[in-house]
Amino acid sequence: MKEWKRVLKFALFSASAGIIEIVTFTLLNETLHLSYWVSYVIALVLSVLWNFTFNRRFTFQSATNVPKAMLKVALFYAVFTPLSAKAEDILTMRYGWNEYLVTGLNMAVNLVTEFLYQRFFVFRDSLDTLQSAKKEK
Repeated sequence: MKEWKRVLKFALFSASAGIIEIVTFTLLNETLHLSYWVSYVIALVLSVLWNFTFNRRFTFQSATNVPKAMLKVALFYAVFTPLSAKAEDILTMRYGWNEYLVTGLNMAVNLVTEFLYQRFFVFRDSLDTLQSAKKEK
């Protein structure tokens, strides 16, 4: 039951990060007319920072070393971002898929892979180590 609550929290915080990503992407792409991939990468970075901050504190309740954990997340995105940006470029530019549909698909893939990565790699040894988590036990 505790893991399902963790999954639900992660999904909800990720949804809020997704809103940040879509709003930022829309502003940069539609208003400032930045290139698609620049808009995507900037929006992604902002959503990652938001998502990491809230999930570390509330979902994984981790007292881990923040710079070390953030470096691990950065490594995830060092792989995920170029792959997803390339996929977005191919699907939108070569095959003419809708930019927002492709962004949504990438966000769904990101949700699943990032949860697994954070749960089983980034916060694996520090789950529920925050003081508030210890008090709940």
